Amino acid sequence: MSGRFVSVDRDTAYLMPPSVQEWLPQNHLARFVVEIVERLDLGSMTTAYRGRGSDAFHPAMMVALLFYGYASGVFSSRKLERATYDSVAFRYVAANRHPDHDTIAHFRQRFLQELSALFVQILQVAQETGVLKVGQVSLDGTKVHANASRHRALSWEHAGKIEAQLQAEVEELLRLAEAADGSELPDGMSVPEELERREARLAAIARAKAAITARAAERQAREQATYDQKMAERAAKEKGSGKKPGGHAPAAPQAGPRPKDQVNLTDADSRIMPTAGGEFEQSYNAQAAVDVDTMVIVAQHVSQNPNDKQELAPALEHLDAVAAVLGKVEVLIADNGYFSAANVEACHAHGVEPYIAAGREAHYPPVAERLTEPSPVADDAGAVDRMKHRLRTAEGRAVYAKRKCTVEPTFGIIKSVLGFRQFLLRGLQAVRHEWTLVCIGWNMKRLHRLHMAA
Repeated sequence: MSGRFVSVDRDTAYLMPPSVQEWLPQNHLARFVVEIVERLDLGSMTTAYRGRGSDAFHPAMMVALLFYGYASGVFSSRKLERATYDSVAFRYVAANRHPDHDTIAHFRQRFLQELSALFVQILQVAQETGVLKVGQVSLDGTKVHANASRHRALSWEHAGKIEAQLQAEVEELLRLAEAADGSELPDGMSVPEELERREARLAAIARAKAAITARAAERQAREQATYDQKMAERAAKEKGSGKKPGGHAPAAPQAGPRPKDQVNLTDADSRIMPTAGGEFEQSYNAQAAVDVDTMVIVAQHVSQNPNDKQELAPALEHLDAVAAVLGKVEVLIADNGYFSAANVEACHAHGVEPYIAAGREAHYPPVAERLTEPSPVADDAGAVDRMKHRLRTAEGRAVYAKRKCTVEPTFGIIKSVLGFRQFLLRGLQAVRHEWTLVCIGWNMKRLHRLHMAA
């Protein structure tokens, strides 16, 4: 006896045109993204169109398409175009339209700054709906590969060798060109083309050397300021004690590029940075401040610095910038990479209580150590000593423990689930805008989840 099956008919036409509203359940992420975008102010985009030529896709639809793409792990314009055909959710977002990849890429590139400005608007919507109320934030950074290979990096030392070789080749080509009969030229060789090729390479090397020289000057200025500060401290110490300070005096910084200084020929703004596993990659340092209660990213930026010690001050400035919308941050949690006395003082200057690890601790401390409260801190203790004491208390350890379950999972999901491990755009400014889009995509997912749980 044969079973009973649901009929499969791919030929019968619909009696009534189907509505895209019937394609997705009411609680789908795509619907949530469209609803959020409808509440945003897109006036700066809509007024940018002059109304000439063929009708353009509405910015609201294009913005929703990009935001849903970043929230679901579809980043490239070609994959977004393909998804408008293959995915029911993307068909819903695009209202069954199919903008081609050139249109999507051009829209993103044209309105990068306007798209980044929507980051704060989305946070404001979340705050107005009662989903988000900032109090404690966790700060951390992650290395994201640049759209460039580290093998395309050119060092100062190697640039000098190639430059000398090319100049010698140019002189030889000029000599061959001056030959009367051209008998020394190999068959099929064109001296003008060869000269043009080498002159182009020499121009590229000259630009690379200029960039390396500029970076060396900036580094020398930073090192000179640090050197002057250390020498002033030694002089003050010697004047106060009447004795010459012990130890070697700090060495004065050297001006000019170093042999290993380098620049990438594909993305000159990217930097060689250490990554997990002890390797080095051409990368950017992407930073995010995550609200502890909701795991929503409330501030973010991108840096060229390979370590995080210099990233706390910019993070505090970004948190201050959104304070008018979200409220003042009360507590900032960060790992040992951000610790310095200057950073602790900076937190207090911004009215933020820091919980920054001052060193690495054992994973399994003795039970007595974990359960014993430290002695009271001295009345004249400084900001750093007070923070270290606070981190040794049970309450302080509980606050610091929230870092591992907020900002670290955020980066893990962005990289491993959404699959964002490399920037598509090049240049520091473009990369900063692209990281903002990634953070917007993450926030869309989190706000949708919070809305579902409410």
